[in-house]
Amino acid sequence: MKKVFLSIVSFAMICSLGAYSQNLAYNNSASKHPYHFNSNSAADTTDYESRSLRLEEVNFVTSYYNQNGDHSPVTGGIGTEKVMDLSNGLDLKLTWTGDNQKKNTISAGLGFDYHTSASQAYVSKTGASKTNGTRVYPSLDWTQEGKSGSFGVGAYVSSEYNYQSIGADVHFSRKIFANTGELSFKAQAYLDNVTLIYPSEFIPKTTTTVVTSASGKGSKASIPTAGRNTYTGSISYSQMLTTRMQVMFLIDGVGQNGYLGLPFHRVYYNTGKDTIENLPSTRYKLPLGFRLNYFVGDNLILRTYYRYYTDSWGTRSNTANFEIAYKFTPFFSISPFYRYYDQTAARYFAPYEVHKLTDQYYTSNYAYSQFNSSFFGAGIRIAPPKGVLGWENLHDVEIRYGHYSQTTDLVSDVLSMAFSFK
Repeated sequence: MKKVFLSIVSFAMICSLGAYSQNLAYNNSASKHPYHFNSNSAADTTDYESRSLRLEEVNFVTSYYNQNGDHSPVTGGIGTEKVMDLSNGLDLKLTWTGDNQKKNTISAGLGFDYHTSASQAYVSKTGASKTNGTRVYPSLDWTQEGKSGSFGVGAYVSSEYNYQSIGADVHFSRKIFANTGELSFKAQAYLDNVTLIYPSEFIPKTTTTVVTSASGKGSKASIPTAGRNTYTGSISYSQMLTTRMQVMFLIDGVGQNGYLGLPFHRVYYNTGKDTIENLPSTRYKLPLGFRLNYFVGDNLILRTYYRYYTDSWGTRSNTANFEIAYKFTPFFSISPFYRYYDQTAARYFAPYEVHKLTDQYYTSNYAYSQFNSSFFGAGIRIAPPKGVLGWENLHDVEIRYGHYSQTTDLVSDVLSMAFSFK
């Protein structure tokens, strides 16, 4: 269920970093207009003057995530799903205006996660396996913004004890209809390497490599790895319909190939015999999304989002999100939110001791099961004109809490804090 908690933590971090800027922008952007969806929409180069590199903004986010359930894929769809995760992210934005009067922004990020998982102890039937880990993920992005749009490239690296990933992207946008609309494109590629850590009873016979130490020679078993590649193409279009309403349409095409399971996920057949999760080596995904923001008045913004998802493994899902951002004063706001999600099961999923020996592909990971879920909570943001606690450079602080519940009895809580320095 690792994908579940990482996606929720990512959701909380994104919302914390970007939501509810000084003028209640929709997401993490430098937008100066309350209706814009992203930073590209906010670019205004009319009064640009050539200037040297400067530090424009520093964002720091920290979050605590706690999860519990009883359908761990490590033990074949039964057993504890208890997980604890501490996430920290730092993002620096450096800007300058070139001779061509275009604004250049370099965003340098560094993330660090520490997580524990009780179920990981059962990778070995002796209960002696590694039960915690760390993940480090730096990123770098350069974007150039002009009157007609933007262009940029980015790079990403992630590393943890059983997983390494490198990625890159290219993105650009164009403003249309007298700058009331914006068309954006983004292409991404992630090349991953999975360390094949098998359950203790399925560790394959591997060739040993000779190692030399101060005490002499010894042997150490080499652990095999497998590759996994993900390619994504995204198109979005945002349009101001009125002075109070903006809509956005989103479409993504995702293709994956390589080793798409995890080797320490067990499956138990209806005969009682156990084996390792086996999934196809390709997967295609198609999410379609729609956002609508409505500015009710000086103090209230309504934000809605819907997404339909389908993939080549037979999963279909719907996501609906509703959020209200209310400003009690120009410097204090609260933003309650609710998200509903439902999905059908992938054709390769079956619970504990249900799969047949004749099945070609099989998994008991409940991330692929049929379920629906709810995620609700609220954020509080303060941005005093003289800085938080009188510290002028601490522009704003936001605290967000969310509770997640799934019909598979999985529950979790996430608490995050975001600090913005300008």
